Amino acid sequence: MSPNIRPHLLWEYDFSAFNFQKGAIIVVERVLERGNLQDWRALVLYYGREKILELAHLSKQLSKRDKDFAELFIHSEFLAI
Repeated sequence: MSPNIRPHLLWEYDFSAFNFQKGAIIVVERVLERGNLQDWRALVLYYGREKILELAHLSKQLSKRDKDFAELFIHSEFLAI
């Protein structure tokens, strides 16, 4: 099973064969940088809020601004599921 995100977020990978557990940090980075609201919601349903924040914090790809936004947005009412 995979999160219901738009496949073009992982354009350079074979989406049907992508390992969403091993590649979780890549998925989180892409959705935080380029995802829409539906992608964010799918990410929360698949990984959970705490895991997303943990991976965002560990990311060397995301800027401090992106990490701060993730912290704010992940607890917002926009992601009410």
